[in-house]
Amino acid sequence: MKGVVAGIIMVLCAVAGFQPSFKSARAVPAIYVLGDSTLDVGNNNYLLGKSVPNALRPFYGVDFPGGPMPTGRYSNGYNIADYIAKNLGFKRSPPAYLSLEAHHRQLVRSALHGGVSYASAGAGILDSTNAGNNIPLSKQVKYFHLSKLAMEAKEGSQVVSDHLARSFFILGIGSNDLYQFVLEQQAKNKSATQSDAAALYDSLMSNYSATITDLYTMGARKIGIINAGATGCIPRVRAHTATGACDNGLNELVVGFNGALSSFLAGGLAPKLPGLAYSLADNFAHRLDIIAHPQAAGFVDTASACCGSGKLGAEGDCLPTSRICENRDGYIYWDWIHATQRAAELAAQAFFRGPAQFTTPISFKQLAEKSYPLPSI
Repeated sequence: MKGVVAGIIMVLCAVAGFQPSFKSARAVPAIYVLGDSTLDVGNNNYLLGKSVPNALRPFYGVDFPGGPMPTGRYSNGYNIADYIAKNLGFKRSPPAYLSLEAHHRQLVRSALHGGVSYASAGAGILDSTNAGNNIPLSKQVKYFHLSKLAMEAKEGSQVVSDHLARSFFILGIGSNDLYQFVLEQQAKNKSATQSDAAALYDSLMSNYSATITDLYTMGARKIGIINAGATGCIPRVRAHTATGACDNGLNELVVGFNGALSSFLAGGLAPKLPGLAYSLADNFAHRLDIIAHPQAAGFVDTASACCGSGKLGAEGDCLPTSRICENRDGYIYWDWIHATQRAAELAAQAFFRGPAQFTTPISFKQLAEKSYPLPSI
């Protein structure tokens, strides 16, 4: 019964969720989101299994508009997908695919008139990352393909081709792969060598390349990519360091991944896909910037979880029994891993409007405004 009620609530919220903002016109016809928990708006609510990560409980959503209402977002309110969507002229992120899957008309309507989110908490670039407890990136792409087929059945391939070419795709994933790699090395009581890291990067880039190529083949022409964040600075990691500082080793692994991602996009992939436009957002650099200059962003705590327990609020997940901070806009981290909605809002603003050092080669705003060649079909 709980699952049925949750499903009804999520569908109703989802369908209402992508109405255009009255303050600005939509910059693109639709948004399609693929990624992990930083972007998930409720797909994991529909996955079965005790080990499936899920945020459909208090105090998640304590500040959600019209709430408090947990929606499946790993946030006290909105997440970064919501704020990117708002910057593009939408009310919030498009709804979770699994909230629409059993409702064909609603799926088609959403896909054509607002978009769909396929993002899943715990997901990785590799299928083996947290296997069985999320929607891996490869399956998210398959779900998008099913959405495309449903759109084509209603409107025809030429209309859908034009629609997708003008739409905005958000892709943010990779942190879970890196974190699992570190945990596996620790379980073996060994430190990763440069050769180990290089092999990991090669595997990740191969899958990343296949994902973007598949999306391009299906019609995507504007892709906003968010690199891996400063995983070494999340409260869950800090709590295991003697001083509560960031784990430099883990951050160095992330820097290596982000460098490989930047290089393969600019030098290897984009030139092979005519008409593809992309913007790579530096989530890692932005997070370190607000950690280094918290007062400029209005933060009073850069290390602790607002909702949690124990050292730095990071020795337990955010639960209905957890302590919760009062000044939630003053914290960078909501739980032991994820950002508060205020931190997510600032990141989205930076990726959309600048400063320029946080996106390359263009900003999300410039990407949305970019003209496109009509794909051949």
